[in-house]
Amino acid sequence: ANQSGTSIFDPVVCELVYRWFCPPSGQVLDPFAGGSVRGIVAAIIGRQYWGCDLRPEQVDANQQQADAICNGIVPQWICGDALDVLADAPMSDLVFSCPPYGDLERYSDDPRDLSTMEYHTFIAAYKRIIRRCYERLNNNRFACFVVGEFRDGKGRYRNFVGDTVSAFQQAGFDYYNEAILVTSCGSLPIRINGQFTASRKLGKTHQNFLIFVKGDPFAAAKDITASAAGPEGGAG
Repeated sequence: ANQSGTSIFDPVVCELVYRWFCPPSGQVLDPFAGGSVRGIVAAIIGRQYWGCDLRPEQVDANQQQADAICNGIVPQWICGDALDVLADAPMSDLVFSCPPYGDLERYSDDPRDLSTMEYHTFIAAYKRIIRRCYERLNNNRFACFVVGEFRDGKGRYRNFVGDTVSAFQQAGFDYYNEAILVTSCGSLPIRINGQFTASRKLGKTHQNFLIFVKGDPFAAAKDITASAAGPEGGAG
């Protein structure tokens, strides 16, 4: 009910990711935790969750929401810089996150916050965080990031999707799957006319759902399906 005004992650996407790409009772690692959704959904469907965020007020709000909703498994949020605290994160069975889209949405004034950085500095820190995630992920396991393109001050695409793929590959992951997450168009059909007339910029109503694997994808899939029962073993 009481949200910060920043974007809220889709809980249905969370459930699909956990059921499709994480073994039942597996450990989820989220280096850009933000709000409570990914942690609470993980706990409700039986996954362990560890996430980190720089903002103590956000971590406190997440914990309060989890205390009110979760019974049994409780998600864990750590307040701190991912570059520092990931070294102490548990070994995990899935890396799942939605990172900041550069400075498109600013989350704080903390200079460690990636959303405050120039893009080249942002990407350098982003790559280091993904490398640390690789080190905390068990072998034969998946990693999923939801990302989208955004523009610089002159209206040019940053190529954030491509930079994300490169960052994962440089860390040691294999690029394995991509899906398109279609989002509500809302008022875009009304707003886009002037934008398109002036600049020929098309409207955007999707994000890129990128899936990577560490190790053997067939072994990773086998570990998920072998321990799943009922709806856990399905794909839709």
